[in-house]
Amino acid sequence: MTQTVLQSATAANRAAMSAMLAPSLANGSESETVAPSIPSIDHSRLDWQFDRTVDDTENISVGDTVTFEKVLSEEDVRAFAHVSGDTNRLHLDEEFASDTRFGERIVHGTLVSGLISAALARLPGLTIYLSQDLEFSGPVGIGDRVSARVEVVEDLGNRQYRLETVIRNEDDDATVINGEAVVLIDDLPEA
Repeated sequence: MTQTVLQSATAANRAAMSAMLAPSLANGSESETVAPSIPSIDHSRLDWQFDRTVDDTENISVGDTVTFEKVLSEEDVRAFAHVSGDTNRLHLDEEFASDTRFGERIVHGTLVSGLISAALARLPGLTIYLSQDLEFSGPVGIGDRVSARVEVVEDLGNRQYRLETVIRNEDDDATVINGEAVVLIDDLPEA
């Protein structure tokens, strides 16, 4: 069962990352990307923002944080539905969604939680997900700016760390996902 959960989480994270990268890859425009400031990231979109408190794998310690922020667009939702196969009408059909408890279409929860992967990708080194627990507490609307913050809360030894993971809807000033992750951080392979 653990392997199935891990495979599902990995697939969801890949789909989320694909959805986030799809618009810049599809149009091929160099003007919408910036050169990488972290070797493990090929390109970032200009409207993505991140901040981190540590730049070297040898210096990662309790209290270090990374925050990643972006707007979740209509294009992100459509791309995620296509890549993941999650075609729930709540995310894609305005008329249907207007009759739900939300009154409008909302972003896939797994797409929103995928921003945690984006934050983890900005840690120094090669970050490998080992586990993730999530609690969803509110929806994210299409076009909302969302931030994912990860904080190292425990050094588990052997380059493994337990992190607090929090996603906030910056437009509503509300926490929408709380959780905890365990990651392994390797050095980047030499080029």
